[in-house]
Amino acid sequence: MTRFLLPVSVFAMLLACAQAAPTPLFGIHIGSGDESKDAPTPVSQDVINSTILRPALFSRTAYCPSQSVSNWSCGGPCDALPGIEVLASGGDEGEIPRFFVASDPDSQTIVVAHQGTDPHNILSIANDIQFAQVDANTTRFPQASGDVKLHSGFQDTQGRTSDIVLSTVQSGLSSTNFKRVLVTGHSLGAAIASLDAAMLRMALPDDVQVQSVVFGLPRVGNQAWADLLDSLIPDFVHVTNQKDPVPTVPPHALSFEQPQGEIHITAVDDSTGNATMVACPGQENQVCTLCIFRA
Repeated sequence: MTRFLLPVSVFAMLLACAQAAPTPLFGIHIGSGDESKDAPTPVSQDVINSTILRPALFSRTAYCPSQSVSNWSCGGPCDALPGIEVLASGGDEGEIPRFFVASDPDSQTIVVAHQGTDPHNILSIANDIQFAQVDANTTRFPQASGDVKLHSGFQDTQGRTSDIVLSTVQSGLSSTNFKRVLVTGHSLGAAIASLDAAMLRMALPDDVQVQSVVFGLPRVGNQAWADLLDSLIPDFVHVTNQKDPVPTVPPHALSFEQPQGEIHITAVDDSTGNATMVACPGQENQVCTLCIFRA
C-alpha cells in the first residue's frame, strides 16, 4: 500500500489549534443534549487519503483571493488540485466569507467550499458571535421541524450565498451529468458548509449523493438540528484537531449539539506530515472532547 504523507501545512492552516429551558432569555437556551462515551477507534491512512485529504485541500483553497480562485491560479493550493473548473466564486471576507463552487472531473463531483472567519475583519467576527438560537429558515430547510434551532449568525451568513450556491450546483450537475456533491469548509466555513449540505440534500434529487467533510466545526444548532443533519447526511465528517477550541463553542450547556461523524487528530508528525486520527462514535463524544482539553 502506498502511504500518502499528509502535508502539515494543510492542517496548520485549516485547524488552528438536560434539554432546553422552555422560555429562553434573549434567544439563549440553557440545557444540554446527548453525549457519547464510546471509545474512539483508529482511522486508517487509506480512509484519510480517500475521505479527508481532498476536502482539506479544497477548504484550504477557499482562503485564497477570489480572483485567483476564479482563474484557478492561486499557487500551491490550486496546483494540488489540477483540472478544476470554477463555476462561481465570491465573498467579501466580511459578512460574506469567500466561497466557490467548482467542477472536479477527477472525482466527478461538484464542490462547494467556504472560507472561515477572518480574524482581522469585524464583520466576519460578527458572524460568529451572534449565537442566539432561532428557528430554521423553512424556505431553505423545508424538512426542519419547529424543534430545530440554529445559531443566528451562522444561518444568516449561509443565507447570503444560499441562492447562488444552490442554483450553481444544480446547473453544474445538469451540465456535467455528475451525481455527487461535496461541501466543505473550515471553522465558520464549516458551519456554513454543514447548513449548505442540509439545504442541498433537501433540494436535490435522491440519486445525487451529497457528502460533507468539514474542519474545525463549531456547534451550529441544537439537539434537533444535530439529529436532522445525522439523518440527512449519515456519512457527515467533521474533523477536530488536538487543542483547537472552536468545536467546543458555543457551549454545550447552552443547548448546542455537535452531530455525529467526528474524526479527531491526535497527532501530526512534523517530519513526515502524517496525521494520526481516531473516529469518535456518536454525538458529543466526551472521550475526544477530553483529548482537546488535555492535548
